[in-house]
Amino acid sequence: MTDSLSEHRHISFTAHYTGYIWYSMGISHPVFATSKGKFLARMVHPLESWAEKNVGGSMRSTLKQRHAMIDQHLDQLIAKFPNLQVLEIACGLSPRGWNFRSKHPQIDYRELDLPDMAKIKTQALQKIDQQSPEVLTADIFSQDFERAFNVFDPERPLVVISEGLINYFDQNLLNQLLEGICKYGASFQELHYLTDIYPEPVKNRLARFIWGSSKLLKVMSRSAFTFHFQNPEELQQFFSKAGFSAVDVIQPTFYFSQETAEQVIPFQNADEHLGDLVWMVHTSIKKQR
Repeated sequence: MTDSLSEHRHISFTAHYTGYIWYSMGISHPVFATSKGKFLARMVHPLESWAEKNVGGSMRSTLKQRHAMIDQHLDQLIAKFPNLQVLEIACGLSPRGWNFRSKHPQIDYRELDLPDMAKIKTQALQKIDQQSPEVLTADIFSQDFERAFNVFDPERPLVVISEGLINYFDQNLLNQLLEGICKYGASFQELHYLTDIYPEPVKNRLARFIWGSSKLLKVMSRSAFTFHFQNPEELQQFFSKAGFSAVDVIQPTFYFSQETAEQVIPFQNADEHLGDLVWMVHTSIKKQR
C-alpha cells in the first residue's frame, strides 16, 4: 500500500487558515484555499464571532484590516512609481502577488518563501498562469537573503512586503531582519517596507485573554510569537535604529475613519495606541546621492 501524502503537508496551520480566509473574503483564488484551511476556519468561527463582539476584533477581522491597508498603500506606491518593483517575503498562500500582477502587469512582483512553501506556491501560481514567475527561496536570516535583492534593478524603487510575519520573531531576530532589509535595499533608488504588526493589547479590556491566546499560538506554531511595542513611538524608534529614515505607524481606527485612503497619506502619526489589535507600518529609505 502506498502512502498518499498531501501536496500541502508542509504548509503551517496559520498559512492554511489565512489562505482560506482571504478566499472567503473574495480576494483570492481557489488554488490558494485548502481543505485544511476550510476546516480550521469553520472550527474557530464561533470563537471568532465571540471575539468580534466582546474583544473588538478577531484573527479574521485583523486579517481583513491589515491586508486592505497594505494593498491600498501598495496601490498608492505604484501610482507614484509606475516602474515599482516588489518583493513579498514569507508570501505563503497570500493572493497579493497574483492580484497585483493581474492589475499591474508592468510591475516586477516577486515572492519569496522557504523551499517547501516556495515550491507549493509556484505550482499553485502556474496552475492559474503558466507564465507566473517562480517563487524565490531564501532564509531571511542568512546571507541568502541578499540574493533575493539581486534579482531587481537598483536604479528603480523597490518595496518589500511582509504580512503576518514579524510577531513570530523575538526583538533580536526582528532587528536582524530590519537591518538586513536596510542593508540590502540601500542601493535602490528608493526603498519602502510595508508590514503589519500586532502591538501589545494594552488598551483592550480583555488584554489578559489576548495575551493568553497569543501564548497558545506561540506553542502551536512553535515560534517566539510575542507583542513588541506598547505605543507608536517605541516602534518608530526601533525601526529607525535599524536604519529606516521614515517610519509611519498606521492604525485602523484612524485609517478607516477617512472617507478615502488618499486622505490618509501623508499620514500624521498618532502618538498613542488607539486600541487596535493590529497596526500597519510603512517605512522607507532614500538612496544617498
